Amino acid sequence: MQITPKRPLPNTEEKYSERFIPNRNSSNLLTTFDKFSDDKSGNGLEETDAVYNTLLQHQFLSVLSNKKILRFNSTPGKENVFSDLSSSEFFTPLSNYRKISKSPYKVLDAPSLMDDFYLNLLDWSVTNQLIVGLGSCVYVWNAFTSKVTKLCDLGVNDTVTSVSSSNDGQYVTIGSQNGTVSLWDTVKFKLIRTLFGHSTRVGTLAWNSDIVSSGSRDRTILNRDIRVQRDIVSKLTGHKQEVCGLKWSFDQQQLSSGGNDNKLLLWNLHSTQPVYKFSSHTAAVKALAWSPHQYGLLASGGGTADKTIRYWNTLNGEEVGCIDTGSQVCNLVFSKNTQEIVSTHGYSMNQVIVWNRGKKVVTLSGHSTRVLYLALSPDGQNIVTGAGDETLRFWNVFPLAGVAVDRFNSLMLSALDMR
Repeated sequence: MQITPKRPLPNTEEKYSERFIPNRNSSNLLTTFDKFSDDKSGNGLEETDAVYNTLLQHQFLSVLSNKKILRFNSTPGKENVFSDLSSSEFFTPLSNYRKISKSPYKVLDAPSLMDDFYLNLLDWSVTNQLIVGLGSCVYVWNAFTSKVTKLCDLGVNDTVTSVSSSNDGQYVTIGSQNGTVSLWDTVKFKLIRTLFGHSTRVGTLAWNSDIVSSGSRDRTILNRDIRVQRDIVSKLTGHKQEVCGLKWSFDQQQLSSGGNDNKLLLWNLHSTQPVYKFSSHTAAVKALAWSPHQYGLLASGGGTADKTIRYWNTLNGEEVGCIDTGSQVCNLVFSKNTQEIVSTHGYSMNQVIVWNRGKKVVTLSGHSTRVLYLALSPDGQNIVTGAGDETLRFWNVFPLAGVAVDRFNSLMLSALDMR
């Protein structure tokens, strides 16, 4: 006979719950995130893991610590709202994961490209034509077909000192050593008219719709309306030495000018007196760039004795940032597609540098002399640089609009799906 042991009767005094509440008093989220990178399964998910972990550690946690996700609106009668987590602060593409080639994808010979800091001999039009001044001639390189066409020859008694294409790409203005500005049709390759007014070389040009501005060694800036016979609509006098940098703002209301007198001046479209005079630079100011992303943000670069990039709020005239680059700043251009800026340099590094919020993203080397000329492609993806080594170098430095965000989002979705 088999005896089955009796089961103990349940203790009716003990109470049970269907809920399990773990004790997390000793948990350390940052330590937990660090352990993610140590646990590699070798299944090819390193890239997605890196993006996922970096987002959590450096962006998501910082947003949570600095913002109130659920907050009450102080305005009576309005519903409670969420903080905007879709802002660029949260979903900013991570520049560390964008690979930028340090070699140019194309190099063109540019014989007679002058090694002169004060000139502006390169521009890339919205019609994807590269305009370059070589000696007394101006050439147009079609980026679609790679066809090169000579636009003009100023002759043995003159040289090209500046070029600039119009906002619609139909016209090109050419500044000369003799002080003239010639207007050319780039569709018909025909001279439209010659503009007079300067007594010596025109080193910089800038377009604003039908207004073209010219800066000269005679220390003046002339604003001209190409639609009328008497083209000079205003004359700006404020610099005490040669004007070597000109840039109109994207809203076409403000003109920035830099000179060999180390001054940066800001002009209003409807005034002949400078709105602001900035004297922080200690060398010539040639490099100027307006931000396409932030209204009223202007960047300027100083020459050999200065070596800084300075940022200005042109709405209130305040300096809002400064970078010591360690080298002569020759040119600046903001990216159309990312929150970055490119600078080209002369003495003594001869480099091209991409910056993001004051930090170097990449440094590009290749030119053997000062990188005096810079232009951005119409799609905002490529830049071309020119130097006294008589070469033009093409670099792929920026993603196309939306590509960086799309790539980042796809990586994030892959990382989340695989966890």
